Amino acid sequence: MYTAAAFIFCYLAGCINGAYLLARKWQGKDIRQMGSGNAGARNAGRELGKRGFFYTILIDAGKTVAALAAADAFLGHSALLVCAFAVLCGHIWPAPLGFRGGKGVVVYLASALYLAPASLLAAFIVLLAGWSVTRRFTVPGLIAMAAMPVSIYLLAGDVPAAVAFVIMLLIVIAAHNDFFIRKWPSRKALSSQKAPPFPDKTVELGAQMR
Repeated sequence: MYTAAAFIFCYLAGCINGAYLLARKWQGKDIRQMGSGNAGARNAGRELGKRGFFYTILIDAGKTVAALAAADAFLGHSALLVCAFAVLCGHIWPAPLGFRGGKGVVVYLASALYLAPASLLAAFIVLLAGWSVTRRFTVPGLIAMAAMPVSIYLLAGDVPAAVAFVIMLLIVIAAHNDFFIRKWPSRKALSSQKAPPFPDKTVELGAQMR
């Protein structure tokens, strides 16, 4: 009974979208109709400025930690993992916003901050290493988040938490499918870019034989 009520509560808490609320308040617009169309911190930063970026992170991280802390007063560890999943689902698929929310990165990290804070250190180290090579954050960031379930298992031996964070990570990656479509060209596009075999040699040979 408590678990079901907590799941619903955490889902509804997840539906509170910082980028959407700030864009409505400051510009009277829907953040999903601005920039990249994502209701998340990066798009808020591009469209609303640095203040929008940081406030969005505060709101989305705050709702996650607050929801988990409230559920923690009544539930055990395993049920809290379900609640973290509920917050993530509410953020990505918010019913009040037509099931079009953010990508879930901040919620994922905030859940780790509350449930497995040591895993964030491992993620930060991986992120810095990836950024030093690529000078980009998105792909190294996803790799860093993938290191978190591994670190949860290695550092704490918490199999349920590691599995839960793997599932949440897969949901976050799936929410980024449009990013991967944009960044990686299709097989057809790659084949069209290939140079034809023996490009000019045949023509040159024919000219020499005349």
